[in-house]
Amino acid sequence: MMKMKKFIAMLLVLVMTLAVCGVAAYAEGEKVTVTMIAAQYGPKTGDWWADFEAKFEQSHPEIDLVVDVVSWNDIYTVVNTRLSNGNAPDLLNIDTFADYQADDLLLPAQDFVSPETYAKMYPAFLEQSVVDGVVWAVPDLASARAMYYNKDILAAAGVEVPTTWDELTAACEAIKAYNPDIYPWGIDMTTDEGQAAFAYYTWGNGGGFVDAEGNWALNSEENIAAVEYEIGLVKAGLTNSDPATNTRYDLQDLFCAGKLAMMIAPNALSAQAGEAGINYGFAAIPNNTGVSVSAGVMDRIMCFNNDQTEEEMAAITAVVDAFYDDVPYSEWVLMEGFLPATSAGGEACAAADPAMGAWIDIVGSAKFYPTAKAEWADVKQGVINVEQRALLGENVADLLNELQEEIAG
Repeated sequence: MMKMKKFIAMLLVLVMTLAVCGVAAYAEGEKVTVTMIAAQYGPKTGDWWADFEAKFEQSHPEIDLVVDVVSWNDIYTVVNTRLSNGNAPDLLNIDTFADYQADDLLLPAQDFVSPETYAKMYPAFLEQSVVDGVVWAVPDLASARAMYYNKDILAAAGVEVPTTWDELTAACEAIKAYNPDIYPWGIDMTTDEGQAAFAYYTWGNGGGFVDAEGNWALNSEENIAAVEYEIGLVKAGLTNSDPATNTRYDLQDLFCAGKLAMMIAPNALSAQAGEAGINYGFAAIPNNTGVSVSAGVMDRIMCFNNDQTEEEMAAITAVVDAFYDDVPYSEWVLMEGFLPATSAGGEACAAADPAMGAWIDIVGSAKFYPTAKAEWADVKQGVINVEQRALLGENVADLLNELQEEIAG
C-alpha cells in the first residue's frame, strides 16, 4: 500500500511538472518576437541595447525583443546575407535605405511608427527618406560637421582660423614650417568616410553630388577642381600621411594627442578633445565660394516587410515608441555623442548640455547626402574610389567622367 502511495505521489509530481512545463512552453509560444539589427556607434552601444532590451521586455512581457548590434565594418555584409537567406530583421538601424526600398523590401514609416512618435521627428530629417511622396524610414540620430582646430598650435604658428581655401593652404604651410612633426590638416578618404571628404570639398566649391534638378552631376567642373584641391593638399605634405587608410577615428586620436592641428569632425569630438585636455575650438568649414556648408549625416530606422501579422506590427511599433521615448532617447543620443532627430530630444539634450544647442542649429541648415536615390550606394563607393585612385596619380577629370557615365549613363 505504501509503495502504491509513493507511486501515486511520484506520478502526481510528474504530471504537475509536465503541466508547468507545458504552460511555460505555451506562454513562451504566445510571445511575439521582434528582431532588430542595430549599428554599433561606439564601445557603449552594445551595453545600451542590452539594457534597453531588458527594460523593454520587463514592461512588455508579451514581446521578445532580439537586438543584434553589428559594427559598421560588417553591418552591410550581415544585412545582405540575412536578406539572401530570407531572414530579414523586422527593424534595421543603418544609414542607407534606398536600395531596400527600390527592391520593395520596406514598409512605409507610418505603418510601423505611431502618430505620436512620428510627430516628434524634425520634418527636414523625414524629407531625407522620401521616395514617391512616401517616407520609408525615420531618423535615429544625426550629426553635423565643423572644422575643429587646436588653438595652441595655430597661435604658435602665427595663423588665424582659416575660412577660405587659400587661407587654409597658407595656414597649413605655416604650421608645417612651425613644427614638421604636426600634421596641419586631416583628411579621411577611406571606405569609412571618403564620401564625406568628397562632400566637404565639392559643396565648398559650389558643386556636389547632384545638380539643382536633382540629377547626378558627379563630373561637374566644380567637383573636378574640388577633388584636385584636396588631393593637392595631400601631395604637398600638408595632411596626414595616408588618407586612404587613416579613418576619422584615427584622425580624432591624433587631434586629441596634439599631433593634428585641424580636421573636419562631428560634434562628438568635443567630448573626446575636452577629456584629452586639448585647447580646441570649432568653426565653419573653409570653402572656396564665400558660403560655408556643413555636412549633415543622418542614420535611420526602417522596417522590412516580412508579412507581419497585426499583432507583430503592434509589437514593432511598441519597440519604436519605447526607443523614441524622451528619456531613453535623449540618454542614447548624449551617450553616443550625436544630435537628436526629434524636437523633444533636442530640447532634452540642449538642457543637459548647453553646447548642444549650437550644433542643433548647425544640423538644421546642413546639406545631406542624396541617400534617397537608389544609386547612392554605388555613388558613395564610386567617389571614394575616385579619391583613392587620384591619390595614386590618376587623372581626376577622367575618373569623375567615368563615374558619371557609370551612374547616369
